[in-house]
Amino acid sequence: MTKPLSMTAGMPAREKAVTPGTSSTIDEATLVAACRRGERPAMHELYERYRRRVFALIARIVGAQDAEELTQDVFLRAFRGLEKFRGDSQLSTWMYRLAVNAALSHATRSQNRARRNVSEEELLQLPSPPGQGEPDFCDPRLRARLNEALGELPAGYRAVLVLHDVEGLQHDEIAVILGCRVGTSKSQLHKARAQMQKKLRDLQPGLEHA
Repeated sequence: MTKPLSMTAGMPAREKAVTPGTSSTIDEATLVAACRRGERPAMHELYERYRRRVFALIARIVGAQDAEELTQDVFLRAFRGLEKFRGDSQLSTWMYRLAVNAALSHATRSQNRARRNVSEEELLQLPSPPGQGEPDFCDPRLRARLNEALGELPAGYRAVLVLHDVEGLQHDEIAVILGCRVGTSKSQLHKARAQMQKKLRDLQPGLEHA
């Protein structure tokens, strides 16, 4: 028996739209395509999916005072630049690269200003990367001192240290984000850790007498 002809036979498949309530399960390719078409639910989903990680990354590089404004700038750049996103890397890697570039550019512009320290309250409010839970450093004084030491590092060292030791990224992904070689990423991390150890050498005695 001959099957009836479909009225849609030979027609291109309709692009899947992102609808409220279902966007959290959508894959990256569909999400990007929907954002390119200007679908607001998709754009909202992309923002909600990455805003905490982008804010936390920027805050740990330049401080929480400027992180909100820079985060908004990152998403504006992301929505404007999605047409150039080819999918060679994960969307998260691309977002991290935008965030790091924004933070480092801001740090360069601000290098002649007085260094701004993140307050203890702001530090405690910084979101942890998904799945990693709370860090081992639960003492607010210790965490504040670690943040102070981190803020004293050059911005480039801060970036690689946060990406590897806080965000848990591997060197091949960090190299893509920073636009450098894997060997350079490893070398920068080694130097950043050495400087941190030097700055924190007297940390324990200071805490004992606090």
